[in-house]
Amino acid sequence: MSQITLYLDDEAEQLLRQSAQAAGLSNSKWIAELIKKHARQEWPKELKNLAGSFADFPLRENKLQHAEDTPRVGF
Repeated sequence: MSQITLYLDDEAEQLLRQSAQAAGLSNSKWIAELIKKHARQEWPKELKNLAGSFADFPLRENKLQHAEDTPRVGF
């Protein structure tokens, strides 16, 4: 396990301590969880589970024909 030095201003330190205590975690564990949550390079599992659960969107070729464009005024 690696160690890092983290410099926080007083307000950030207070927020860290309050949040970690409310979550029942050490400061270090709370920060590690925050990093894992926000720095991942993959889609969340809940989002992956949505794949295929929606009907396919119509393709451009299948769309209804559009009416003729309104004539433009020449300049």
